[in-house]
Amino acid sequence: MKPDTLQRPQGSPLKVRCCIVGGGPAGMMLGYLLGRAGIDVVVLEKHADFFRDFRGDTVHPSTLQVMDELGLIDGFLKLPHQRLQKLDGLFGSTPVRIADLSRLRTKYPFIAFMPQWDFLNFLREAGQRFASLQVMMNTEAVDLIRRAETIAGVRANTPDGIVDIEADLTIACDGRHSTVRQHSGLEVEEIGAPMDVLWFRVGRKANETENLFARVEPGKMMITFDRGDYWQCAYVIAKGQYDAVKARGLQALLDDVVRMAPVLKSGIAEVKNFDDVKLLTVAINRLPRWTRPGLLLIGDAAHAMSPVGGVGVNLAVQDAVATANLLADELQRGCPSEDELDAVRRRREFPVKMTQRMQMIVQNNIISGALQGGDRPLKVPLVLRLITALPWLQGIPARLLALGVRPEHVQSKATPAR
Repeated sequence: MKPDTLQRPQGSPLKVRCCIVGGGPAGMMLGYLLGRAGIDVVVLEKHADFFRDFRGDTVHPSTLQVMDELGLIDGFLKLPHQRLQKLDGLFGSTPVRIADLSRLRTKYPFIAFMPQWDFLNFLREAGQRFASLQVMMNTEAVDLIRRAETIAGVRANTPDGIVDIEADLTIACDGRHSTVRQHSGLEVEEIGAPMDVLWFRVGRKANETENLFARVEPGKMMITFDRGDYWQCAYVIAKGQYDAVKARGLQALLDDVVRMAPVLKSGIAEVKNFDDVKLLTVAINRLPRWTRPGLLLIGDAAHAMSPVGGVGVNLAVQDAVATANLLADELQRGCPSEDELDAVRRRREFPVKMTQRMQMIVQNNIISGALQGGDRPLKVPLVLRLITALPWLQGIPARLLALGVRPEHVQSKATPAR
């Protein structure tokens, strides 16, 4: 196994062709692709490991297809995971079907639920055969290195102290709270979201099964994922109402949860206090500009997605594939020009905007109405009634969910592994 620190003279900067900040799905996938292409690349991950409570554990068919194109799919699908094809829900007391992935003509017609740390560790281990790829754990970018108007790398905090990492190109993949974005001065366009999410686990017995994915009632909405030995739950609340939920008390929240989803009753005692309930503040935003000279932002650093559809991980992977396709050859020779870097935005901006637009339609037409509550009976929206009644229509949302808008395919070249 390669060490997590690069060898260099004491006190001297690291020098690499490309420095990727952030070891999430975008960063690890891009690091793998550039290492595969023989480009000298380092990925910086601020944590010592990947074992954290991620919200994005859904691996969609578009990402499974990428893993297949890289020759990694067999090993990947040996990792523990659950598969979902049909998205069923209850709208009030009315059953609805949101999508049916089995109707898709794709090699992997299912969503794989897999802990994100397994996904990231798998990419890290698979990339160890590329001598040009280095992953530095426990290394946090704290500032940008500038030469006049050009970004020339990052200053990072490591277990051995502050280290300058000089790079022809720096790529920010450090998420929706991006440190690199903050230091770059790039403006963020906030789009907004009407909701926040309470994220928690409930114990699951081996004989407990239920295919319901979403439950909507007046003033309430909840999503449940069967994760094998536990239920992952997302309880949707109106934006800014977390303090009001806490004021009602934990038991009132859990009573609502069990009433909506009786299957959770046996394991709900595992939620002991509000420390077991994580608040996910939902935001939708994007950058009008993704670049500075010597700098590119992709993934959540460039466009934060709503949790609607669970597409964030897969959009990030698609960004990484497009970035490698467009820039790998140029990186062999040095830093691409800013116009060449901007080709990534030009390629990916349309799918991002379309996906965010679809998320907003769902939020504004279904979620907002449900969260308003009131005494009136909950009426199933016409579009959901049609999709439920006409099975052939269930493939349309399935395709948008599973493959997205303009799915990317691996085109970047591979050099022989050592």
